[in-house]
Amino acid sequence: MIDYRIDRGSGVPAYVQIVEQTERALRMGTLRVGDKLPTAREVVAATAINPNTVLRAYRDMEQTGLVELRRGLGTFVTRSLARPGSEDDSPLRREVTDWVARARAAGLERADVLALVTAALDAHGDEHDSGTPGDRDRKKEDA
Repeated sequence: MIDYRIDRGSGVPAYVQIVEQTERALRMGTLRVGDKLPTAREVVAATAINPNTVLRAYRDMEQTGLVELRRGLGTFVTRSLARPGSEDDSPLRREVTDWVARARAAGLERADVLALVTAALDAHGDEHDSGTPGDRDRKKEDA
C-alpha cells in the first residue's frame, strides 16, 4: 500500500501530488496491477486534505486508465508503469540509490539532488520522454 505525503509548501496542488506519487510508485514497482489504493477516508485521515481532492486525483487516474474504481470495494491499480531497470533488485536502481546516498553524505539537500538529476536529463535531451499519463493530460489542460 502507498502512503501519500502532501507538501503544502510546494505550490503543487494536492491532487497532482497524489497522482504523481501514485505514478512514481507504479514506475518503481511499489504498486502493482491489482493492488488496492487507500480509501479516500484513509488518505484524508493521513494527510488532512479535503476528501474531494482525493476523489479528484482518483478520478483523474481512472480517466488515464491507471486505476479502476469499484463501487463498494475500493480503487484498484489496473496498469503498471514499471520499466526494466526500475525493479528493486536491478543494478541500475542500486547505482542510483548509492549515488543519492553519496550526494546526501556530501551535504546535498533533496532540491540539490533533484536539480542535478534534472540538469543531467536536460543535457541528455528529452527525445525519449513522453511523460506520464498524468503529465500528458495536465499539459493538454494547460494548452
